Amino acid sequence: MVLGALIREEIEIPEDVEVTINDEVQVKGPQGQISRKFVYPNITIKKDDDKIIVESSFPKKNDKAMLGTIRSHIRNMITGVTDGFSYNMKIVYAHFPMAVKVTGNNVTIENFLGERHPRKAKIVGTAQVKVKGEEVEITGINKEDVGQTMANLEQATKVKGRDPRVFQDGIYLTNKG
Repeated sequence: MVLGALIREEIEIPEDVEVTINDEVQVKGPQGQISRKFVYPNITIKKDDDKIIVESSFPKKNDKAMLGTIRSHIRNMITGVTDGFSYNMKIVYAHFPMAVKVTGNNVTIENFLGERHPRKAKIVGTAQVKVKGEEVEITGINKEDVGQTMANLEQATKVKGRDPRVFQDGIYLTNKG
């Protein structure tokens, strides 16, 4: 909403979600709790009854862009603590059967293209990875952690030094939920 020299974005807070705003925004819901600090000059975040208000007075172009970014981050935080995020991936191989398993904070990929040394992909933050046969499921309440973990898995199985038209082995994203 634009009011002359003030831009204001409102985010509805669902009934089962608690939001507290101090020097950081804390969102607590049935799935868990996320907190994040937003520091940007000329943008204020406050809570009003059942809404979060993000506003900027006399905004420049960058302020308007950051206002939308902060609004999206807060919406993602609310979605995360209510529903959570889930990405499904598929293990694909044609030449050598891969063994994928979760070990601590890493996902270990053994026998990728017949390599002797296992490849590792880092699990970021609070994301959880489950491997069931040829399916890999990544779940969590923080969208950035889940997405980065998925990207780490894809990058760990990137084919280098071979023809990618022939060697299509890897772990690929099939569904974002």
